[in-house]
Amino acid sequence: MEWTPDARELADLELLLSGAFSPLTGFLGHDDLHAVHERGTLADGAPWPAPVTLHLPEPVSPGDEVTLLDPEGTPLAVLTVAAQEPDGLTSGPVRGLGAPEHGPFARLRRTPAEVAEQLGGRPALAVTMRGPLDDLSEVAATAKELDAAILLLPLAYGEEGPAVVRAALRAAEQLPAGTLVVSVPLAPREEPEIDLELREHVAANYGAAEHLAGPEPVRIPGPPHRRGLVVFFTGLSGSGKSTIARGLRDALLELGTRAVTHLDGDVVRRLLSQGLTFSRADRDLNIRRIGFVAAEVARHGGLAVCAPIAPYATTRQEVREMVESVGGDFLLVHVATPLEECERRDRKGLYAKARAGLIPEFTGVSDPYEEPDDADLVIDTTHISIEAAVARVLGALRSGGWVR
Repeated sequence: MEWTPDARELADLELLLSGAFSPLTGFLGHDDLHAVHERGTLADGAPWPAPVTLHLPEPVSPGDEVTLLDPEGTPLAVLTVAAQEPDGLTSGPVRGLGAPEHGPFARLRRTPAEVAEQLGGRPALAVTMRGPLDDLSEVAATAKELDAAILLLPLAYGEEGPAVVRAALRAAEQLPAGTLVVSVPLAPREEPEIDLELREHVAANYGAAEHLAGPEPVRIPGPPHRRGLVVFFTGLSGSGKSTIARGLRDALLELGTRAVTHLDGDVVRRLLSQGLTFSRADRDLNIRRIGFVAAEVARHGGLAVCAPIAPYATTRQEVREMVESVGGDFLLVHVATPLEECERRDRKGLYAKARAGLIPEFTGVSDPYEEPDDADLVIDTTHISIEAAVARVLGALRSGGWVR
């Protein structure tokens, strides 16, 4: 079996393979997680502050080997399965297959062993960073007092990772000669105390005689009209969502205040998702592809208008999380025109074909549509014009500050 872990799991895998998570050599299972939660130790009593877990989507058995891939499909490691829980939590040791190549600033990655060799036995003051340092004089003075080399460890995880590394490189230019910068992809933990303990553990593995935790960055979100936004229409075939989406696109282009990308469901299927069927798995994949492109638009401050059917709540939630994970905003618009009205219109003759059994797994007829309970705006086009529906959406964008 081959599997590409998510971003947090990949970051933890890299630290497992480098030795930065020593004495851990693999992902934790139920017993270890219970011990970490209850006592702050592993099941064997060794101190350990935080969960390091992996979830697999398919069942595996003890002794099975799973090849873990990076996002480009390059094999990174082999996991030998020790156990798997019903929810997919899978534990076991990992064995590296090569140095990771994905992600920025690969030239600044070092294992603890490589750093120890570079320091040549000299003690180190390790500074872990999730943002810029506010007092370089304290760092320099502490290093001088300890007669230690300065080791800046930017915790380069997620969208803000490159900015943190750049901040570390700028700081190194102002600190004493010989300051080392080593990029460490440590994902933050939710509880600040646990996150700090894990940072201290990693710093110790990098040979720190003393550890300074850089301050958490103060994040002030930009105004809505400068943030990326995805307007995601969902509804039955014939509900009017595509027509409203096109009208919204045109209205936004006429205003000229936002860069707009329009991702219509039918157009995406012909281009981005050509060859996919209408099975649930393929429909979910189609929506994820739309979500990925929309999130990339939002990542760079653009506005994406999407209009697929998107019948399943879990997949819509995945798209929302994709967008929000890159700092974008997500507006879900449910075009809630009833099935009877959509079927009465039946502009493409699809409902008639579905009723005749010519189209299997057709949403609303032979396959369910899960109505969203988290929609930001609900529109029924039965008794209002398309122009009025577009105006409602545009009004929501204006009231939310996304359009001025």
